[in-house]
Amino acid sequence: MLTSATTDLIRVLADPLRMRIVQLLARETLCTTHLVEETGARQTNLSNHLRVLREAGVVDTEPCGRFTYYRLRPEVIETLAGSFAELAEAARRTTETSRKRSCP
Repeated sequence: MLTSATTDLIRVLADPLRMRIVQLLARETLCTTHLVEETGARQTNLSNHLRVLREAGVVDTEPCGRFTYYRLRPEVIETLAGSFAELAEAARRTTETSRKRSCP
């Protein structure tokens, strides 16, 4: 079932801008400048969202000269997907059990 870490991760990804950042980083490693261009967000706002994603373990950083590049940690998304798959399976079992019972 969902752990508190998973619930925290869901809260982190519930923000539309952070989810957009995750979607962009799923396709390629990007620096803040590129993310500003892609999202239209202000640099300071974007940096705050990237900090939240970094602290949650969703992204890693890679310094390159005067730029910092961000990359998505796929294992974090896979863990979250696995938690949702477990929920779906539990719901499937519940539905099957409910069908076997008759209504009162």
